[in-house]
Amino acid sequence: MTLVVVPVRYPLSARSKRTLQRAIRVARERDASLTVLHVDLYQNGKNVTRTDLKAAVEETFGHLENARYVVRTGFLVEESILEEVAAEEADVVVIGHKQASRFRRLFRRFTDNPNIEAYLRDHLDCEIITVDGTRT
Repeated sequence: MTLVVVPVRYPLSARSKRTLQRAIRVARERDASLTVLHVDLYQNGKNVTRTDLKAAVEETFGHLENARYVVRTGFLVEESILEEVAAEEADVVVIGHKQASRFRRLFRRFTDNPNIEAYLRDHLDCEIITVDGTRT
């Protein structure tokens, strides 16, 4: 089965809701499983649970079939997302435009390739869908 991963903020921001809405649509169109991912940063001292994340998503979008809720803890959001995508062997990653920009900045430090979609495709073999902050 196809797997779609969508990283989101908690509590859900307006951008996270738009990104999640697009990921839900992609998962439904492809009859895919959906992993909703939140990264809790060590340095922020918050302790978001899977239950918190699931409740927030379901409050906005209702119950989602074939959805899994994951909370990871790390120092860098981007690194934690990459680890989850690689570990789950995701087929599609849906990220917000701002998240794509953060990825580009991170990869510029480590590579000469500023194109995040090409980098992820080369290294993770998955499709990347970037959601504009103003529309889905």
